Amino acid sequence: MSIRPVKHESIATPTMEGAGVKLHRVFGFGDPAMTDPFLMMDDFRNDNPAEYIRGFPWHPHRGIETITYVLAGTVEHGDSLGNQGLLGAGDIQWMTAGSGIMHQEMPKGDFAGRMHGFQLWANLPSSLKMTAPRYQDVKSSDIPVVVDDDGTAVRVICGDFWGKAGPVDGVAAEPIYLDVSVPPGRKKRLPVDTYRNAFAYIFAGSGTFRDASKPFGVRVEKEVDGEELNIRDMSGNRTLVVFDSGDEVTVQAGDQGIRFLLVSGKPIEEPVAWHGPIVMNSREEIMQAMRELQNGTFIKAAH
Repeated sequence: MSIRPVKHESIATPTMEGAGVKLHRVFGFGDPAMTDPFLMMDDFRNDNPAEYIRGFPWHPHRGIETITYVLAGTVEHGDSLGNQGLLGAGDIQWMTAGSGIMHQEMPKGDFAGRMHGFQLWANLPSSLKMTAPRYQDVKSSDIPVVVDDDGTAVRVICGDFWGKAGPVDGVAAEPIYLDVSVPPGRKKRLPVDTYRNAFAYIFAGSGTFRDASKPFGVRVEKEVDGEELNIRDMSGNRTLVVFDSGDEVTVQAGDQGIRFLLVSGKPIEEPVAWHGPIVMNSREEIMQAMRELQNGTFIKAAH
């Protein structure tokens, strides 16, 4: 077995999207080759409804798949094809935008106003960019959880892992998408197919991956004994770790344990041209999409 070394490490960057939603961008709009077939990932985690309640009003998608994973609160969604629904804590929505869709997502907090979730964009190969749009909405209760002898727990959202198959299927990148929790002080080795690109995103606790520097947490202001202090907070770590080649990942959990998403997929290795949520292979295709948005032909008839 060969341990995957770490080739990139970074902290998610605060940004604003939609109608004023404050979130953290894990990666995106840079060099897509590093995370191919994944294009972008956002961590929308907020305890203040005023900073997310205006949500993501109607906007277009084409040429990609979006994966929304909700941990706290709810997300109400609807689209130009008449689909609508509500994602709750632990639920997943995998949307294949394909040839084009108009979509909206409106988050609401839980009883305490807390909202937390992730959205990941997966690219589509040129042969599938104009495929018919579709949804896969998966309830939390349908996502298998496998627990190892040492207490490590893995929610298998997509792909096969430790003898369990995730409920999301038929996705172009054939991804494996896992929510991994490792108990305090435990060291764990997790298999990853050699021919896939892979990354981990730490969102709770702390720990180290082999050849990675220790994740350094998020700088936050906290009140201690009546004094405002600027400290590193490891409880909501937002570290992205991108791995080089190999067939397994090793993680050493810190004294709080560690929870992270482990995502891998087969690289598409095609040119990427994008304009926001429209991702094609060439500038000409982007311009065509813009013209169609203007003249009302962006949404295609069912095929």
